[in-house]
Amino acid sequence: MAKVQYQIYVIELSKRVFTENRKFREANPQFNGVLECLYVGMTSKSPKERFEQHKTGYRNRKGYKLSSTIVQKYGSYLRPSLYNHIDPINSREEALKKEEQLALELRRQRYAVWFN
Repeated sequence: MAKVQYQIYVIELSKRVFTENRKFREANPQFNGVLECLYVGMTSKSPKERFEQHKTGYRNRKGYKLSSTIVQKYGSYLRPSLYNHIDPINSREEALKKEEQLALELRRQRYAVWFN
């Protein structure tokens, strides 16, 4: 059986998310409106396939919604320049850690970032 590998991805969000979503705004007090609003995630699929799942409100066979409402409503497009330098990761735990590290690094750079 093939080993699952995880990829980190970044989606640019419409800046409307900052004015319309209180939780997003509260999570990003450092945001000054100059840079973009972003969503950072990790997936065992391709980033493109995962973006499509978010935009279509994808649910798994058991009916669980696997898409982010923020991306479904405000997602614009993938930002490969912000994640292409990250190699595929072999464990889900490591991928979750890397997702958080990238999100916090982008916040330090003054992006507004959402991640789970």
